[in-house]
Amino acid sequence: MMFEMSSRQQLYPTVGQSVEEHNDSESKNCGKILVVLSWILVIATMPFSLFVCFKVVQEYERAVIFRLGRLLSGGAKGPGIFFILPCIDSYARVDLRTRTYDVPPQEVLTKDSVTVSVDAVVYYRVHNATISIANVENAHHSTRLLAQTTLRNTMGTRPLHEILSERETISGNMQLSLDEATEAWGIKVERVEIKDVRLPVQLQRAMAAEAEAAREARAKVIAAEGEQKASRALREASEVIGDSPAALQLRYLQTLNTISAEKNSTIVFPLPIDLLTYFLKAKEAESS
Repeated sequence: MMFEMSSRQQLYPTVGQSVEEHNDSESKNCGKILVVLSWILVIATMPFSLFVCFKVVQEYERAVIFRLGRLLSGGAKGPGIFFILPCIDSYARVDLRTRTYDVPPQEVLTKDSVTVSVDAVVYYRVHNATISIANVENAHHSTRLLAQTTLRNTMGTRPLHEILSERETISGNMQLSLDEATEAWGIKVERVEIKDVRLPVQLQRAMAAEAEAAREARAKVIAAEGEQKASRALREASEVIGDSPAALQLRYLQTLNTISAEKNSTIVFPLPIDLLTYFLKAKEAESS
């Protein structure tokens, strides 16, 4: 019994392979017949068939040709003129120029639970026309959807301060991720740029108030440091004047010179305290 089951298991794959090979041989034979008939049709309708058989693609385009539903060997054709057989050949034009996709604003919840709206620009192009046609239904639409998803995923793994300060690093990581994912589609992502990061109005007000408070605190610290340095300088100046009594008189004269240079109508003349002390001592001596 076991021998019969093993013999059946060995027999079924052999039968399946033989059926596939038979179908392949029949399709090849049928394809050859259709190719011959197509050539006969081209020759019989000369020269009118030349208007149908010869096609032209631009310098920035490539043509992917299918013959009887299969990719024609030799890869994409172009730029310039190429030849197709009527009735059995079909082709698709592929534009190789760089395209720009403006990613619509995406509502993203950052790592520190802040909701922001982020939009970006993606620059990409087709670098393999054959793969972009054969491996994916719509390479451009797929790349755009993937760009939106990658933007949300990338922003969701970073806190707000990194999103605001490290845009170039985030753009580079997104470009590498997109390029790796779209390689199988024949797409080359050249550049990704983050355009704008929109914060909620309440968060903007809170950040502005925080920044203003920080600036006021720094201003107060700077003013206090200035007052401290000024007091030290005044103390040193008083010590110098105290050591030399004539320096005080020179300072009086310098002050009068400064006031007179401004052409003021009123001049305040400083009276030395030593003169008053002398008169007070003389009056006390007379009274005694």
